Amino acid sequence: MTLLLVAAGAAVGAPARFLTDLVLAHYAGRRLPWGTLAVNTIGSGLAVFLTVTVTDPRWSALLITGFCGALTTYSTLSYETLLLVEDGRWHHAAANVAANLTGGAAAGLLGFAAAHLIAS
Repeated sequence: MTLLLVAAGAAVGAPARFLTDLVLAHYAGRRLPWGTLAVNTIGSGLAVFLTVTVTDPRWSALLITGFCGALTTYSTLSYETLLLVEDGRWHHAAANVAANLTGGAAAGLLGFAAAHLIAS
């Protein structure tokens, strides 16, 4: 049953990531990987928020492991960073990694704080 819940969450999370990337590429261009930064940041904050607030393991499997796991994409972060390096854009590559890690950590802290505000 848990496997099906993870798969159901991923079936929503992966298309959400894809569509987010398409929309951001349309409006912001493809010079920098804005879509990956957005989903990694949002997904990190949401995953921490849900980790604090969701107590049922079935909901955790669906929402945290399935949805947030498929929404966030550190493999794509690695790939896009490599493309920036191959293009000779070392500063952009370093900024991309820093923005994803810093954004994810900051969003996680906000998610943690928001969850505790709601739970209080």
